[in-house]
Amino acid sequence: MTILSGLTEQIYSDPDIMGLFSSTGTLRQMLRVEAALARAEAGCGVIPESAARSIHDVCHGENIDGILDVGEIAAASVLAGNIAIPFVKQLTAAVRKADPEAARYVHWGATSQDVLDTALVLQLQQVVAQIDQDLGAAQAACARLTAAHRDTIMVGRTWLQHALPTTFGLKTAGWLEALARAQHRLRHDAPQIALLQFGGAAGTLASLADAAPAVAGAFAKELGLALPDMPWHTHRDRLVDMAATLGILTGTLGKIARDVSLMAQTEVGELSEPGGPGRGGSSTMPHKRNPVASAAILAAATRVPPLVSTLLSAMVQEHERALGGWQAEWDVLPQICALSGGALRHLVNMLDGLEVHPARMARNLDATNGLILAEAYALALGARIGRLEAHELIERASQEAARRNCPLKISVREVLAKHEETRELLSDHDLDLLGDPANYVGEAYSVCDRVLASWTSSQD
Repeated sequence: MTILSGLTEQIYSDPDIMGLFSSTGTLRQMLRVEAALARAEAGCGVIPESAARSIHDVCHGENIDGILDVGEIAAASVLAGNIAIPFVKQLTAAVRKADPEAARYVHWGATSQDVLDTALVLQLQQVVAQIDQDLGAAQAACARLTAAHRDTIMVGRTWLQHALPTTFGLKTAGWLEALARAQHRLRHDAPQIALLQFGGAAGTLASLADAAPAVAGAFAKELGLALPDMPWHTHRDRLVDMAATLGILTGTLGKIARDVSLMAQTEVGELSEPGGPGRGGSSTMPHKRNPVASAAILAAATRVPPLVSTLLSAMVQEHERALGGWQAEWDVLPQICALSGGALRHLVNMLDGLEVHPARMARNLDATNGLILAEAYALALGARIGRLEAHELIERASQEAARRNCPLKISVREVLAKHEETRELLSDHDLDLLGDPANYVGEAYSVCDRVLASWTSSQD
């Protein structure tokens, strides 16, 4: 249960989450589990109180290197099949040095998977807490952008082409709602995984006989976890549900990063990622300001879905304890957590310093000489002569405007003036109103207001 921490991985992954799943971070949680098990068993009269105290003291020693040899555990796990077996061996030896009698009771009644899964649950709780906090910060940034740019008119694009006018606030309101849904899913899933794993060798806790229920309850209480009705050694749906939630979150972050990066293209120029020394530069081109946060987020959004797929495939596990499926999870789930958390951290930093260029948005609105408002002209005219005939007239006017590179308003006036039955249908005043993008953003303002009001009320 370690995660790669090479040079490039630190670009994409959250360093705090990487630390949680580092060798040391994982072993600390396993020590915490073993200490809690000993305390629970002592409280239920299964092992001596003195033994539990000795085990607790060793497990909570400040210097983990004085208790465990991480390199040796990693090497021994190749033959053992998991890190818990050499871990327990080394922990027992460390306890024996402090209290030979207590060493008999290390890992009493548990199996390797109990320790590894419960340690994982404790790690995931910390991951959820951090991601939840960062999701709150990302939403707050989107709310500020939505309020500030509720009325900032810009091009709405479909199929990467100019479609109709919209507002930048409406775009960021969509980001805000998606992030709020991601947080809702995360908070729903978090209690589902905050479960003790404790079933012994085959899920029956036969090793503890009649004391099993009491020990399990005390064990869960010691760690602040819920006690499930039964162990979940080969039923991984809760963990995979969390992984899928993080996968969806990363996809949402990728969508936002895609929007930002497209709007930050030189030819578009409507947004810029935050600048600063060493940020977004090029090794050869001094003028470059690359959208590095978007790149990191999009890389994570590309990498996470196959990792989630791995966990889905690993759900098919045999009988009471798995052969290969469980083992396939060990590095995959930490990577999903680190990549999702890293993408979210990049997003928060990007949104906090995002530079918005309303003047460029306005210029882009005019790039087609008003063709972006062809639908508005067609609907206004259609109310007078019918949709199909109006569509044909405005299509003809649009083609003429494009051919002559003149404003659509002028071309519409000329097309209508050619026929006595149409020349008076739209007045100059009508044409002026229809030619203003601010008059054709529909519910954009209202949607921004609703989203902000809903989000604000959810924060109370």
